[in-house]
Amino acid sequence: MKYVPYYRVSTAGQGKSGLGLSAQRDIVHRFVKTDDELLDEFVEIESGKKANRPQLSAAIAFAKQHQARLLIAKLDRLSRNVSFIFSLRNSEVDFVACDIPDANTLTVGIMAVLAQHERELISERTKAALKAKKDQGRKLGMPNMTAAIMQSGLNVRQQNARTNKANLQAAELIRLYRNEGLTYAAIAERLNAMGYRTRRGQEFFAMSVHRLDRSRADKLENDK
Repeated sequence: MKYVPYYRVSTAGQGKSGLGLSAQRDIVHRFVKTDDELLDEFVEIESGKKANRPQLSAAIAFAKQHQARLLIAKLDRLSRNVSFIFSLRNSEVDFVACDIPDANTLTVGIMAVLAQHERELISERTKAALKAKKDQGRKLGMPNMTAAIMQSGLNVRQQNARTNKANLQAAELIRLYRNEGLTYAAIAERLNAMGYRTRRGQEFFAMSVHRLDRSRADKLENDK
């Protein structure tokens, strides 16, 4: 199989420093088989919210020319923008994501639509809730944090971490890296380089990687 690798970093600074690119290349090279052929790679320095990506267009044209598949390291490099997903579908170029190789244009399109719809619903609910509190004359801010409230919040965060899609992907990468003998600290560096963040938007550290790994193991144990 012939593949055309497509990599994306979010900022010019990341593009110049190579931050994130080496990790994406590492995933791609681990994915391909010995008899596969990697053709020219294309690197985009662009925000994930924008659908106008000249390097992606060039990669698609190159893949068509050489009858190859577009290859990306992480699904979220392509699935953040609905119009972009539909453009990719209409281009009639097959693609594969290393972290979810069974995904196709249809399933990724559905995921993108659902993700965008979820973001819109969350935004609407948040605005409505804040307006309702203001209308009731309530002051917005941190409530009195009792032990029960803090424990309840911790339980919710842990449950969210177990079900968050990005965390599920990160947990699977952690499992693969642990099987290769990498330490939690080394795994944290790789996750950060690939652009993964904790649910609270923070970088991974050895302890947070360990917690996510244990959360995955606990979930597997409970599902038995």
